[in-house]
Amino acid sequence: MIRKLGLFFTALLMGTPLWAADYALDIKGQHAFVQFRIQHLGYSWLYGRFDDFTGSFSYDEASPDNSKVEVTINTTSVNTNHAERDKHLRSDDFLDVSSFPKATFVSTSVKSDGKGNAIITGDLTLRGVTRSITIDAESIGGGNDPWGGYRHGFLGTTKLALKDFGIDFNLGPASTEVEMTLSIEGIRQ
Repeated sequence: MIRKLGLFFTALLMGTPLWAADYALDIKGQHAFVQFRIQHLGYSWLYGRFDDFTGSFSYDEASPDNSKVEVTINTTSVNTNHAERDKHLRSDDFLDVSSFPKATFVSTSVKSDGKGNAIITGDLTLRGVTRSITIDAESIGGGNDPWGGYRHGFLGTTKLALKDFGIDFNLGPASTEVEMTLSIEGIRQ
């Protein structure tokens, strides 16, 4: 009986981490995305993404408030599927990539609702300006992958006021905020 109980607890513990596990974003397999959209003159949505970024997170399934997130984006990798627009977005009118080739996000707190959703607060540095932002996050799920690893995925959304990061190019009154979507899948390390 004691042996069976010991095997049960061993199996239980092996399936569930007792502390926060560290994950690397699955960039190589391209199972992570940093995308954005902004209104164009109030008539339509312009969509884009950043093709080059790295990041990691630690996630404690038993206590999600102990989680942490860090992401670094190569701002020169902005891609809206239009070369001339991308060139303009890289200029000092917008991202000013010659002076600020990287944007970073480092979480400062995670507040979980206990149902798979959380508010992640952290410092975003963009164009040399650091501001506290919040990301609405949703746990998509986690589990073993076909290659012997363990993965967990999340979806996060936030809105950024362009002027908060020194971007004052006039795109019209409907285009003062950019909506960001972070769809990430991490591989447990």
